[in-house]
Amino acid sequence: MVTRILDRLTGWIEHALAYAFIAAVALNFINVVGRYGFGSTILSADELQIFIMVFMTFLGAAVVAWRNQHLRMDVLVNALPPLVRRLIKIAELAVIVILAAFVLWNSTYYAKQMFNIGRVSDMAQVPMWIPHGVVAAGFGLMALIACLRLVEILAGRAPDGGKSGTEA
Repeated sequence: MVTRILDRLTGWIEHALAYAFIAAVALNFINVVGRYGFGSTILSADELQIFIMVFMTFLGAAVVAWRNQHLRMDVLVNALPPLVRRLIKIAELAVIVILAAFVLWNSTYYAKQMFNIGRVSDMAQVPMWIPHGVVAAGFGLMALIACLRLVEILAGRAPDGGKSGTEA
């Protein structure tokens, strides 16, 4: 059930980020035409594009983590015996859980502070808790995904038998 929920959620995130990217490109195009064609620009365009990049980076990282499509340097690990590979995968996932939980905790605290003081961005007037909250959401999803994978491996139910994402 959790797998189906995360499959749907990451699918929605992927589509939302694709539309956000299209909006950023369109905004950039409109700004270029306005600047060079009419001598006028949308003042908040650059700021909005940066926020879209923040969304794409941190939520996109969660999608990549769920699909196990991140870059790996695992030539040596793949040459090791299955038990050692499994132990390395457990250690890797434990470190990811710890670090992602640490960033989740701190970014949630910071986003809460931004919300409490009512801070908004300078040009677009976007509430700053939103982009900071996206950092928390991305790392929260990555921590959840790593926890699920860690439980699967420890329970012996890993779909890939503890192999890396690039190993067939």
